[in-house]
Amino acid sequence: MTVSERDERPTGPLSGITVVTLEQAVSAPMCTRVLSDFGARVIKVENPKGGDFARHYDDVVLGPGGLAAHFVWCNRNKESVAIDLKSAEGLELLHRLLDGADVLVSNLAPGSTGRLGITAADLAERHPGVIAVEIDGYGPGGPLSHKRAYDLLIQAESGTCAVTGQAGAPAKPGPPVADVSSGLYSALSILALLYARDTGRRPGGGGVAVSLFDTMMDVMGYQLTYTQHSGVDQQPLGMSSPAVAPYGSYATADDQIVVLGTTNDNEWQRLAREILQRNDLADDPRFRANSGRVVHRAELDEAIGAWCGRHDLAEIQRTADAAGIGNSRYNVPSEVVAHPQLTARDRWREVQTSRGPIQALLPPPVIDGFEPPMGPVPALGQHTDAVLTEFGVAPAELESLRERGVIGTPR
Repeated sequence: MTVSERDERPTGPLSGITVVTLEQAVSAPMCTRVLSDFGARVIKVENPKGGDFARHYDDVVLGPGGLAAHFVWCNRNKESVAIDLKSAEGLELLHRLLDGADVLVSNLAPGSTGRLGITAADLAERHPGVIAVEIDGYGPGGPLSHKRAYDLLIQAESGTCAVTGQAGAPAKPGPPVADVSSGLYSALSILALLYARDTGRRPGGGGVAVSLFDTMMDVMGYQLTYTQHSGVDQQPLGMSSPAVAPYGSYATADDQIVVLGTTNDNEWQRLAREILQRNDLADDPRFRANSGRVVHRAELDEAIGAWCGRHDLAEIQRTADAAGIGNSRYNVPSEVVAHPQLTARDRWREVQTSRGPIQALLPPPVIDGFEPPMGPVPALGQHTDAVLTEFGVAPAELESLRERGVIGTPR
């Protein structure tokens, strides 16, 4: 991204905010991508020898030999600067960037920021206005604090896998829930501190620590609260919920799968009387309250499954919509890519990459008068020369640094 390209970016809520990030995989890249979606400038500092390891997970985007799906998803609209931070000169270049930054985000291995001298306490002395956000696995001070932590490991440790899948067959939720949620909590924390700085509630800077484990403790709030007070470990129910009934997936007459759900007693009455035409079920005292319906879930699922098996998906959804009963169609990813809801609402945008243009979805927030930038996905080190020049590194010094392996970028 050239200086002129940055100048042409739409003005957004975070225009003028500069974020420097030392990030890998998903959690921190998701945090900084969200900030860039709101107009912040994100400078991604990568190791010249390979960069963010998510670049190499696969090569399916514009492949074969293309880009990695995880990386493309989380890294649009950023500038990549390749610096060897293990060298004293490289670390000094990072501090030059931090001289002009508002935020530093990192999710390096445990202890890395301490070894680099860029903890929140370190930055408070040398860069007092910089908000330092560190995302790690388990948070400091506990018996697991030293451990590396990836999404699956955290989901297993936090109990998330135990409440996903089927009884006796736990599963990891498909999306990287721990990574994404931690990234979003981190972005929210940054926004809170930027607001505090700009409204005079605090002078600026400050440290934020977000752990994937603590994040999943919050995401698991319902299950943990239930178990605390009941002593029961709820068993996973596949495409259903242990909290409410009836609520699940059912096969249709045309070999589709429909998901029907009720969240309160009135909805159950409408489902039983208007859709199933089963007043006997609606009047049965066992099913009058949700707690009873949960106990007798199997009997209700059998009745609903039998009714759905006699009707096509389209008819079931029309009937459910008319009765005010929540419903949806079970889709696989290839069907979602072509989903009419996305097309009708114009949710796709073209994003440039080093291999050519791709289609990417707009971020979820729709803000009046603001179109998210949707800038390019950077190649490794693509912006090294431009960014370092902007921060005061002379051309001759750039060449010298490159020859010594301190920086890396395509010539």
